[in-house]
Amino acid sequence: MTIPAPKNLVGKSAKDIDRDFFEKLKTNIRNSKEAIGTTITRRLGEEPPPLSFAQQRLWFLAQLDTRASAAYLMAGSLRLQGRLDEAALARALDRIVARHEVLRTSLIQRPDGSVVQLIVAADVGLPLRVLDLSALPDPQAQAQRLAEEEACTPFDLAQAPLIRAVLLKLAAQDHILLLTMHHIASDGWSMGVLVNEFSALYAAFSTGLPDPLPALPIQYADFAAWQHRWIPGALLQRQLEFWRAHLHGAPALLELPTDRPRPPVQDYAGASLDFALEPALSAQLKALAQRHGCTLFMTLLAAWATLLARLAGQSEVVIGSPTANRHRAELEPLIGFFVNTQALRIDLSARPSVAQLLAQVRATALAAQDHQDLPFEQLIEALNPPRSLAHHPLLQVLLSWQNAPSGEFALPGLQLLPAPIGAAAASAKFDLELSLHEQGERIAGSLEYACALFEHASIERHAAQFVTLLQTMVEDDSACVLRLPLLPESEQALLLAFNATEAAFDTELCIHQLFEQQARLRPEAIALVFEQECLSYAELNARANQLAHHLRNLGVGPDTRVAICLPRSTEMVVALLATLKAGAAYVPLDPAYPAQRLA
Repeated sequence: MTIPAPKNLVGKSAKDIDRDFFEKLKTNIRNSKEAIGTTITRRLGEEPPPLSFAQQRLWFLAQLDTRASAAYLMAGSLRLQGRLDEAALARALDRIVARHEVLRTSLIQRPDGSVVQLIVAADVGLPLRVLDLSALPDPQAQAQRLAEEEACTPFDLAQAPLIRAVLLKLAAQDHILLLTMHHIASDGWSMGVLVNEFSALYAAFSTGLPDPLPALPIQYADFAAWQHRWIPGALLQRQLEFWRAHLHGAPALLELPTDRPRPPVQDYAGASLDFALEPALSAQLKALAQRHGCTLFMTLLAAWATLLARLAGQSEVVIGSPTANRHRAELEPLIGFFVNTQALRIDLSARPSVAQLLAQVRATALAAQDHQDLPFEQLIEALNPPRSLAHHPLLQVLLSWQNAPSGEFALPGLQLLPAPIGAAAASAKFDLELSLHEQGERIAGSLEYACALFEHASIERHAAQFVTLLQTMVEDDSACVLRLPLLPESEQALLLAFNATEAAFDTELCIHQLFEQQARLRPEAIALVFEQECLSYAELNARANQLAHHLRNLGVGPDTRVAICLPRSTEMVVALLATLKAGAAYVPLDPAYPAQRLA
């Protein structure tokens, strides 16, 4: 245990310094005792273990909406070219299922309403479907269809295993392996574990060697049982108080401009846009982060928060940040659903500069890391934000920084190639999710979006705005982030061209006379659109003339004022033109005003 040296000693007496030191010492001893008392051990007895808190949320979503359950599938595909040992492949998959209890677990609701994990025997194996497509006219197209179908087929969470595998044979030495797991039993880190273990097991079994993997110290169910014992503890309660204070008064919904109204029930249909930053910009961002004592993630988070706030017209945003949540060595080799989400609140109300925003984001991210143990599900339950089937509670956008070990497929005698599943399997759990990672000298990633809300063209525009914002941030860290340009220079020039509408008009003519002139020149052109109604210049002019004659018959003329009390509508525009044509002036009255005020 390391006790940091006391800080801020200037102006303090020796007695004050000693008191500060011993208070810090007592705090560290108390935290150490709590940590020692929370060691994860093998569970005892035959009582079925509970679900982890993260599993509870996904199980509840699955009961609420089957589309939600399908959205939490984790599908992967790999093309295997060369001489494949099918027996070794099947045996390796069976061994992985035997090693990791969570993959052979079913989730059962008991009569009292509680949900528990039922773990089946280790020898259950993983049924491997082998489909020979080699005799078909187009085996590649059929493989694509089957891959998309497999990636969209939901699991029955009450039936183990929660993993399935399909081997598609395209030719004698050309196969595609499809692996699908439910997120309730896995996460991104788990995929790296699975890849490494599968590679080691296949290499051993294909050469007649025994299982080379060491025994696992604990299982996922041990973690879930420990989590339920630990959550009521004082340390977690202190973390809960931090998050309560951090999110108090935060906006419940980020109201981004969307192409379509938000549907009453989230449908989880999604798509994504891949993009990458230029190496030069990536290097500049790293330098900017280093100058301000930030990580690359913090710098990108500052830019993402700025873009979202400006798009939504809000001074504060809450952005989700997934963390691996494997800060204990015994959790690192496990497959399971450990990932936790931090709700990071970014405030731009003080109109910060780039440097000031980076300092704020750095402090926020570090404080969140110090309080990362509280499960996000527990935070939602404690805060009890407004619930809606239309969107995720508390936050609707994410920034994922992908730095978890990805694993490396290495199968002897085989060339391994990616086999993309295709857009049909895409889903979106949030309105927007920006996923980024370092790829050589570049920062690369994707922007995943809800198809119910956004068109692909809008996402392309937002991605370009994000890149432009990053470029301007690295150029001047003293600039106010709310004044940085979002449009690239080419689009700024185009915008100026669009707005270059200045034209010479006859200054002796009134507006209604200019309108009549246009009606003569382009009678069939659309002049007015309101809801489902469209009027050409000729039609609008005719209706205005008709009403103008009626007003003249009523005695309306020069120096007369005509009150117009109409909502925004076709009739309102007709009335304005007719009044001017009759030679009078109009007095607009708002129908929403009280009758006494209108009178």
